[in-house]
Amino acid sequence: MRERATGSIVDQSMSTQCRNIASNISFASQIPMNKRRQAYFRNSLDLRDKVQVKILRKRLKVSDQQFASIVRKSGSSISAITKEAKVI
Repeated sequence: MRERATGSIVDQSMSTQCRNIASNISFASQIPMNKRRQAYFRNSLDLRDKVQVKILRKRLKVSDQQFASIVRKSGSSISAITKEAKVI
């Protein structure tokens, strides 16, 4: 038969495990819940995404002010923005 280890070694390993569990719980409370990934539509421009705005503005070869006025007139539809940019 095997003897079971008792004494301070077991107490130390148990206290270490308890501390690890406690630190994991406090760490988990700091992490925000997983958010649902936003679905991007191919035909509309997400104005919050700086990269999309920059790429489309450079593709249309318009200035920041011109692009802002085009978006105000036509909305976030990429085809509408493109048509409006051709008129200017």
